[in-house]
Amino acid sequence: MIPFNKPAVIGDEVDYVNELINNREKFSGDGLFTKKCSALIEDLYDVKKVLLTTSCTHALEMAAILLDIKEGDEVIMPSYTFVSTANAFVLRGAKIVFVDIRSDTMNIDETKIEQAITNKTKVIVPVHYAGVSCEMDTIMEIAEKYSLFVVEDAAQGVNSFYKEQALGTIGHLGCYSFHETKNYNCGEGGALLINEARFIERAEIIREKGTNRSKFFRGHVDKYGWVDIGSSYLPSEFNAAFLYGQLRNVTLINDDRLSSWNLYYESLKPLADNKVLELPTVSEFCGHNAHMFYIKVKNLEERSNLIEHLKTKEIGAVFHYIPLHSSEAGKKYGTFIGTDLATTVESERLLRLPLYYDITKEEVLNIVKEIKAYYSVENRGDQIERNYSSRR
Repeated sequence: MIPFNKPAVIGDEVDYVNELINNREKFSGDGLFTKKCSALIEDLYDVKKVLLTTSCTHALEMAAILLDIKEGDEVIMPSYTFVSTANAFVLRGAKIVFVDIRSDTMNIDETKIEQAITNKTKVIVPVHYAGVSCEMDTIMEIAEKYSLFVVEDAAQGVNSFYKEQALGTIGHLGCYSFHETKNYNCGEGGALLINEARFIERAEIIREKGTNRSKFFRGHVDKYGWVDIGSSYLPSEFNAAFLYGQLRNVTLINDDRLSSWNLYYESLKPLADNKVLELPTVSEFCGHNAHMFYIKVKNLEERSNLIEHLKTKEIGAVFHYIPLHSSEAGKKYGTFIGTDLATTVESERLLRLPLYYDITKEEVLNIVKEIKAYYSVENRGDQIERNYSSRR
């Protein structure tokens, strides 16, 4: 069986967790390993302040609180994203304004943002799908023009770059995920990246349940109390110790994943050249992290059939999001502005293939072999190409 995902384990994680246990100094959040992880991310990606959180979901929720999202505010984002992107702002009373995506990168279509802006718009949330960056220059220019905030949902974008700037560090705030399905993980975890100093002090308060506890431990106040709204967003030191072992091996993990991603791409390129399927698009200004490898097939029916074929060969291939604007809650809490030209049709064509740290060359080539078998020229190739060409 080749699963869709295996959480990365390098080996160093055990040493740091054992160190934590043996020291027996602090197991709850914001201890030595939390500080080490935060400092390492700040140094790697040139971030003003990084606060580890229990998840990317919680990082997004903190961002919504920090930006004082209130009832009636509008937040623009793509419909093709995970529910947490929207939920974080809906919880504060915002209306979600969905816009279409680009068919090449599956990211928000930056040319559709401006038409969705009203006098109630407060935030733009670009989602860097598959670790491939959105057109951040354009998005930041629009935000500046209309005095809007930008919160980067970079859950899939850790160690990806836009014009050599790390994803999550370009907007006012950025959000990372360290869920077990991500390149660098601690089972469940995340981080809020704060790119403007004015947000730092309040972010610490929000993460500490609304107290000024961080200032107390730094000796800035003689006692701490409840000063703002907040919640318990701190991960435990066990999560942080495990994550530190991963972050110390960023290059090792990244190189391994990129090698597998490139092998998929080159091996499947003949099918793409014959217009049997499409491969991912990575813009020239993006340094991506090989978070996922996907293909696009003709339509929903073909995707279902291919998933079933791979399943019979014990290969775990899966589809991804159902567009939020078509969901029950999406209709209740949001609206789609413009025409859905790409979001639905492209989401129904996309199929994710197994990709994780230490997947072997033989496993990747076996997956490719089974995809090619499904699209065997003798049995199906001519008809597939005719169908694909007519669709285009």
